[in-house]
Amino acid sequence: MRILSIETSCDETAVSIIEAQGDIHSPTYRILGNALFSQIDIHTEYGGVFPMLAKREHVKNLVPLLSQANKLAKEALEGSEYNTGIPELTPEKRTLITEILHREEGLSEQIFNFLDTQELLEVDAVAVTEGPGLEPALWVGVSFAKALSIIFDKPLIPVNHMEGHIVSVLMSDGVEKKDHQISPQVSFPALSLLISGGHTELVLSEDWHQYKIIGQTVDDAVGEAFDKVARLLDLPYPGGPKISKLAAESRLHKLKEKAHNWSLPRPMMHSKDFNFSFSGLKTAVLYAVQEKTKSGPLSDDDKKTLSEEFENAVTEVLVHKTKKVIDEYQCNTLIVGGGVIANTYIRSTLKDMIQEHAPHTTLLIPSIDLTTDNSVMIGIAGYLRYISHDPKILQPKDVLSLTAKGNLSL
Repeated sequence: MRILSIETSCDETAVSIIEAQGDIHSPTYRILGNALFSQIDIHTEYGGVFPMLAKREHVKNLVPLLSQANKLAKEALEGSEYNTGIPELTPEKRTLITEILHREEGLSEQIFNFLDTQELLEVDAVAVTEGPGLEPALWVGVSFAKALSIIFDKPLIPVNHMEGHIVSVLMSDGVEKKDHQISPQVSFPALSLLISGGHTELVLSEDWHQYKIIGQTVDDAVGEAFDKVARLLDLPYPGGPKISKLAAESRLHKLKEKAHNWSLPRPMMHSKDFNFSFSGLKTAVLYAVQEKTKSGPLSDDDKKTLSEEFENAVTEVLVHKTKKVIDEYQCNTLIVGGGVIANTYIRSTLKDMIQEHAPHTTLLIPSIDLTTDNSVMIGIAGYLRYISHDPKILQPKDVLSLTAKGNLSL
């Protein structure tokens, strides 16, 4: 089947068309068309994501991205049989679509103009992120997906964004491969470590769609902590990659042996539960910077060695807690998803931990292009929900009941 998927939970606008087949434990996927626009450069001057600006950019970019994904999909299918066209767009449908999109200024006009000038590839379902995320941003995608469900006269599949990050590992070769990809085998019980700008969670699964959060942050998410520490070091947004780059330079040149010796705490490292806390670590960096700058501004080497110490602290806590869960629950698979797993040091340290302490556990990490927010993972999750006959799937006549849920949990 073919699924058109939409992601607008934060500052990435994405539209994809994927082809999927197989049962829930052995699916295969093929990316027909994938289009993504990142708003990072737009939000840099604010030092973070500005929700209403994100909403405006989603409205601006969804139809052009749909056009791009549709064009790529038809090119991918060139030489094979496929259908284009949609059921008749009656005046009643146009009125309903206009009502659905009335809060997204100009979006209904954009989509009608698109439909009047281009042919859409026929799909079997539409999938969309319903949450969690920034509600103004989520609403744009949800409203757009409702309209497309009515236009295609096909089911609408609401998807949890965090489940998207979990199943992102099923597209093992990333978004560049155009042939069908056979998903890696996930043996249960499986543990998912989800680390992103807004989330830090340990999720235990006995099977697909059975999720139990057994550990989570009690304050800042890990990606949020990276960004806050970056601001303390006068590094531009997004801060995570900047911290990681400085830390890597410090390790390469062994600067900690030559420069200021920072010592940061490892919060909740040995607590009896599986929860995390990163707010205190950020505060410890603040105090360390204040103390050091009494004698003058931070040097470049100071920033590099402090970045290394901070990244070490975060990584040690994440890896220790994850190992503890694997040991206690005898997990057969460890899935790591979310934007922070693009961090090469955290990746390599997790790999070393599995190799040394849990060789019976299979480690699955998404390709770099699927670590950030994207619509491919939403399509993958949508397919698994569809073939599982998820009762939350909506028929076109029922889509008006779907709402965006900023605080949605697994």
